[in-house]
Formats: sequence, C-alpha cells, structure tokens
Amino acid sequence: MRRSLMHPLLVLACGALLSGRASANEGPTDVQGPVVLPPEVLAMPVEQAILTAPPHVPPPVARRHAARVVVHLEVREVVAPLADGVEYTFWTYGGTVPGSFIRIREGDVVEFHLDNHPSSKLPHNIDLHAVTGAGGGATSTFTAPGHSSQFTFQALNPGLYVYHCATAPVPMHIGNGMYGLILVEPKDGLPPVDKEYYVMQGEFYTTGKYGEEGLQSFDMAKAIDERPPYIVFNGAVGSLVGDKAITAAVGEHVRIYFGVGGPNVTSSFHVIGEIFDRVYPEAGLSLPNRNVQTTLVPSGGATVVEFKVDVPGTFILVDHSLTRAFNKGALGMLKVAGEPNRVIYSGKEIDAVYLGAQADAGSASARREADLKRQIAAEIKANPAIAGLRKEVQIEKGKQVYMGLCFACHQPDGKGLPAAFPPLAGSDYLLADRERAIRTVLKGMSGPVTVNGKRYDSAMPPQEAVLTDQQVADVLTYVYNAWGNQGDAFTADQVKAIRSQTN
Repeated sequence: MRRSLMHPLLVLACGALLSGRASANEGPTDVQGPVVLPPEVLAMPVEQAILTAPPHVPPPVARRHAARVVVHLEVREVVAPLADGVEYTFWTYGGTVPGSFIRIREGDVVEFHLDNHPSSKLPHNIDLHAVTGAGGGATSTFTAPGHSSQFTFQALNPGLYVYHCATAPVPMHIGNGMYGLILVEPKDGLPPVDKEYYVMQGEFYTTGKYGEEGLQSFDMAKAIDERPPYIVFNGAVGSLVGDKAITAAVGEHVRIYFGVGGPNVTSSFHVIGEIFDRVYPEAGLSLPNRNVQTTLVPSGGATVVEFKVDVPGTFILVDHSLTRAFNKGALGMLKVAGEPNRVIYSGKEIDAVYLGAQADAGSASARREADLKRQIAAEIKANPAIAGLRKEVQIEKGKQVYMGLCFACHQPDGKGLPAAFPPLAGSDYLLADRERAIRTVLKGMSGPVTVNGKRYDSAMPPQEAVLTDQQVADVLTYVYNAWGNQGDAFTADQVKAIRSQTN
C-alpha cells in the first residue's frame, strides 16, 4: 500500500471495515470485469454526459430514445471559503459543493466512472439514489486515491435523486460536502421552462463557532449531537447572493432542482415573495402539487419547484426554519429584472434590514475588508506600522456585524428611534465607559438609561452566545468610529476579560 494512503482517517475507515462496524455498501467488493451487454443495449447510441457545477443545470435531454451514457465524476479534496474569512477542507464530487449535476433519461444505460484524484487523502465511493442495486453503486465504487472505479446501471425510474459518499464514517464524508443531484428525466421529458437552477442545502459541523475565522475542521461531536454552526446553500455562506445570485426576467418560468445533502437536517424550502405554481413532492415527477408556499425536503431527498415570475425584485431563497437562514447561512437570492406591474405588487424591493449582513451595505463592507487585507499583505514587510490599517479592518468587519444584528433598532445612521432605542451617534452614555459598552453587548441591558439628556426605557438582548470575542471587539470599534464618533480600537482580549466576569 502506498504511504499516501496511510492517512489517519484512512486507517479509521479501513479499521471500521475490518471490524464490521461499516455496512456492506461502504467497502470494496471483488472486481467482476466488464458487464456483458445484450445486443439491444449495444445498439444504443453512446453519449458523454454533460456535467455542470451549481447553480447551473445541463440542457434538457432532447432525444426520445434511450442511450448508453458515459459519466466521469472526479473526487477532489479542496480547501475553499465556507464564509468570509473562514476556510474549510471540502471533500467534493467535481470540485464543488454540491457535486456536479448529472442529467440522464429514463431507460438510459449508464457507464459510471468514479475517479479519485491522486491528491486525495482518503478513499471515497458513491451511492446514487437513482440506482437500483446494492448500495446504490457504493459497493462497486470504493476507490483509493489515484484510482478509478467503474460500474453500469440502468435508470429505471424517473425522478430527481440525491447522490452521496457512503464510505465510513458516512456522516463525516457527507458532512464534508460529498453530495449532489442526478436527474432522470421521464421518457417524454419535462415541460419546457425558461430558466433552470441547481440548489442544495447542507450543514457543516466546524470546530469553531459561526464566523470564527481561519481554517476549520470537522467536529464529530457536534455532528453526533446535530449542532451545525453552518447550514448553507451550495456549500458556502453567500454562495447565491449579490453577484452570485440566480437571475430571471419578468414573465419567465423558473424551475429549481432543490436537494438536501444533510447529513442530518431537513429543509423547509421557501422563496420569499413567490408561490410555487408546481411542486413535485419528494422529487417524484408524476403528480405535482399546485400553489404551494413552502415544501419540506428531507435529508437525502429532493424536490422540483416551478413558478412564473410576474414582477421584478430580489426574491430570497430560505430554509424557513429561519435562524438557519439569517444566522447560519441558508439564504440565497433570485434577482428578477423587468417592468413592474403595480396591480400585482405596488411596493418596493425587500428592505436591507431584512437581509442583514447580506444587504448591499454589508456586501460592500466585506469587499472593503478584503481590499484592506490586501493592503496589509503588501505593506507589512516594508512598513511594520500597520496599526491604522488593522483598525480599519476592524471597522469594516464590525460594520458587517452591525448590519446583521444592530441597525434594525439603532438605524444605519446610528441615531436610534425616538423614545424607543437610544442613539449610538454622539452618545454620551456609550462613549463615557468602554468596559460598560463591552458588558452591554455581551450581557445585555434592560431598564431606563439617560442618553444625551433623554430617557430611554427598552431592552438590549445579550449577544454573548451569538458573537465571538473578536466580533464584539470589531462591532464596538465600528460604533466608536462611525457617525462622527472617535475612539481607539477594541481588542478581543478586552472582551474576553469582561466575558469571564460573572456579573
């Protein structure tokens, strides 16, 4: 065995197989040689499958006959962003999370190749829910790094199906991003639409809290307890927002192929401001439901939703278990261009307060933060006096926190709401005591206070369980340097000292 295969996690996987703790679909089987195909199958035309990265979908199957379809899907282990400042080692099919979208037709005979890149540290396989056979293909595709496995199956049932890795420990492989969708079109095809998109939800069990920067790793204890810091669409926070949003034009019909990779959490899929004209529940393509607001999608399951967009605007895709959307990342955007129809809808686009850190101001702040980081990298060797730039980074990072949590009450200009929430701009109460400011953010506060000669009697909820020490320091640095305020930067150590206090 090659030295590269003796990674500790590989030892764990192989040990599970030898001890009998892994099920049969997780390990290798004897190679049986190429399948002997009957003449009628050999006579079928041969096609190379078109695979696409999310959110894109291969073109519809135009033919009305079965074919022999060859699929090559590569496994790669890659480091990529999970959120701003957060990186993760994803295990992927095709280099993306979710994996490449596969589109075939009912009756097709598929020659499936799973190629595990030589740079991988672990063996992997694939269980395709569209396969009728032991392990859904997993027993035939246990593939070491630098190797390729092949098996053949016939697509007997139309539908939209999840595929995923089934190598032990299975939740870890899925939890690192090893899932995707395969569409088996009915023999007569699907009704034509103008736009088709590919979206999958999955959760990530990182060792750090949500937003904690640096390279994160998989936390098995959190996975067992089903406590994911991240629940996201298409593998990352912000994967479908801003410039990455999916698009359509007024009058177009949109179809979304939506799945849940898991490994544990179901989804209540909803598009804010739209009603699904048709939903194919559990991704069976025979009997659609009509006029549906939210559809439940289980882990390891899928659905197909279709709707016509009648008015312009930004429509928000969410898991309607809403803390997942606004606090863990399960949020995307559909941007629709065109002329308004004020009879159907007379109002404005979704307010930035509702979108929090994903709003335009928050996104601009993230871009400004990235620019400042690049400046620091360029200047640090030639000029060690970079404290000012570091403070600017904190201000931009703090602005993102403020956009996500604070400015619904205190307002974007920091002036608060009269008789309800005190101002932060020019606040004598806030600027008089830095330790009290930290304590207020961490521990919360209720009861009357006097700010700039005016009495306010409201409540500030504690953010101790929500924000890291660095995030508290960043948001206070922003507040102390916005709207005419001036003050020194706060540090994570200062926040940590206050957090440790019992009162």
